[in-house]
Amino acid sequence: MTNKVWFITGSSKGFGRVWAEAALARGDRVAATARDAGTLADLVEKYGDNIAAIKLDVTDKKAVDAAVAEAHKRFGRLDVVINNAGYGHFGAIEEVSEQEARDQIETNVFGALWVTQAVLPIMRAQRSGHIIQISSIGGVNAFASLGLYHASKWALEAFSQSLSIEVGEFGIHVTLVEPGGFSTDWSGASAKISKPMEAYAPARAKMAERRANSVAGDPEATGPAMLAIVDAAEPPLRVFFGDGGLPMIRQEYANRLATWDKWDHVSVMAQGARKNRKG
Repeated sequence: MTNKVWFITGSSKGFGRVWAEAALARGDRVAATARDAGTLADLVEKYGDNIAAIKLDVTDKKAVDAAVAEAHKRFGRLDVVINNAGYGHFGAIEEVSEQEARDQIETNVFGALWVTQAVLPIMRAQRSGHIIQISSIGGVNAFASLGLYHASKWALEAFSQSLSIEVGEFGIHVTLVEPGGFSTDWSGASAKISKPMEAYAPARAKMAERRANSVAGDPEATGPAMLAIVDAAEPPLRVFFGDGGLPMIRQEYANRLATWDKWDHVSVMAQGARKNRKG
């Protein structure tokens, strides 16, 4: 399909901005959302009626429903929905406060859930659509000092995989995009940080060293990559953005399989006697 209609959360900067501009530059129409719609003024000036700049806090379910309805009324359909709004919370598990934990899940999980639920009736009626969930390499692996962020992305991965099974018969595709490290402000101004405890200083130092030794990707390069995913006849359920994800997950999955295999005798023990099994 040409001239797709996109709905993108978190469009003011970073990935969301790159993808909005990539879509607009080729003539697609975009409902771009941001907490401050004024940050999208230059795109409105440049692309005119092809963009709807909508103020949205994804943690407000009523506002999400209204924003989706506004976009649908404006453009008549929704072909691509990108749940990009979110942030990273840094802190060891013991350091994270109750409110910090709730805020991380509220934005990264419930925000994506509310948008997904709001667009599904439209896409089912169309018998088409593509929901793209912005996960992370942190949605398939976990590191120190990011436990609540990982929890949010693992939850996103889980409900999105279930979703893909549920909506396939309606012609709706679901893709989890899993970026590695990129030159955005994800770990800078956009991040939130718990009050540090001295006990976890060594863990923080190791993570800082790991990030310092990694090569960040170029966010602009993700524009053509996103278009390739959107235009694919059979888009993937999962795709890494960046060259570090696949080698990392190969090692992680090898470690998991080795551990499960080593302890399989206990798994079998837990099953109970064969005589108690059904069939």
